[in-house]
Amino acid sequence: MADLNKLHTDPDRFICIYPAYINNKKTLAEGRRIPIEKAVQNPTCVEIADICRAFKLNVNIEADKMYTREWNRDAQYKGRVRVQLKNEDGTPFLDKLQSRKAVMLRVAEEIPKLKTRTQKSGGSDQTVQQGEGGKKSKKKKK
Repeated sequence: MADLNKLHTDPDRFICIYPAYINNKKTLAEGRRIPIEKAVQNPTCVEIADICRAFKLNVNIEADKMYTREWNRDAQYKGRVRVQLKNEDGTPFLDKLQSRKAVMLRVAEEIPKLKTRTQKSGGSDQTVQQGEGGKKSKKKKK
């Protein structure tokens, strides 16, 4: 009986979530596991882990791991997150997040609300404006 209890709390038995599972830039063949309307643009394992921690889930980041269908070996695409879904007795850790798909959908819903995402969108608008300004000045010099 003790072996069965260990199954749910052993980090090797936690579910794995790769960023590709919730990436709207991926096709189903490339590994996306949720509907494209609910998926997020280029999520990272750190963002996934932050959301899971906010829900008080036990999380482990394995930054050196790579999704097998991922052809791009850049650091941005590396990593996976292990999440504990069940307690020692086999009951769900959280009632509202009982399945892998429920966790993926909830994480994809929350990632756009992260401060890093909202700051990046504001910052990218400024760089676009600066870039356009630079192009105009180059045209004047000619």
